[in-house]
Amino acid sequence: MVGNRAWFGGLFSGSGKRRQVSAEKIVLDLTPVQEQRLQSLKERLNVPYDETRTDHQDSLRALWNASFPDTELTSLVSEQWKDMGWQGVNPATDFRGCGFVSLENLLFFARTYPQASFKRLMLKQQGMRTTWEYPFAVAGVNISYMLIQLLELNSVRPKSLPGINFIKVLTEHEDAFDVLYCIAFEMMDAQWLAMRASYMQFKEVLEATRQQLERELSLEDLNSIHDLPACNLLYK
Repeated sequence: MVGNRAWFGGLFSGSGKRRQVSAEKIVLDLTPVQEQRLQSLKERLNVPYDETRTDHQDSLRALWNASFPDTELTSLVSEQWKDMGWQGVNPATDFRGCGFVSLENLLFFARTYPQASFKRLMLKQQGMRTTWEYPFAVAGVNISYMLIQLLELNSVRPKSLPGINFIKVLTEHEDAFDVLYCIAFEMMDAQWLAMRASYMQFKEVLEATRQQLERELSLEDLNSIHDLPACNLLYK
């Protein structure tokens, strides 16, 4: 990690001054609302992307239309997808690593923060950029996977503080996972610029992002998604 990491950590006002707590001090006793929302989220994670399903095809078309509203998509298998940062002509190949939820995350990002965040990141409109930039869409799939691991969503119950605190946040915000995804994407891009990274450093950037997000999700006064210091990145 390069020296700019200290600066990156200071991007989010107050995160260094607020107290973190240990997971050992927290007893996880889920409310009915938490149980229902956590179960609903886990069910989403178990849905593989199926390119033969009409609803999955519709979601993929919706992602294109939200990303490039003035350009018609010629086919679901097309060279056009490379403009968005997919590895090949068929995004279905990239979804295999994380399932349908990774498409849902991207679509939520495109619809909820279309100009202020989504297109600014997709089109790399801010900061000093390198010749070999990270592929936007594939980065998004990696962020979905990273969040699932960080929050221990494939476990019966989370044991780490980020996972436990996330359930608290889920009580206030049913779409907390999707909003957290958008925040994590912004954090990753900010880290990318701070490190002046290039394509081969993407894993290092993603790991630094995970560590920063882990720290923010460990704050003791975290009750809402808006309590995350990095949340302000979505509104600039």
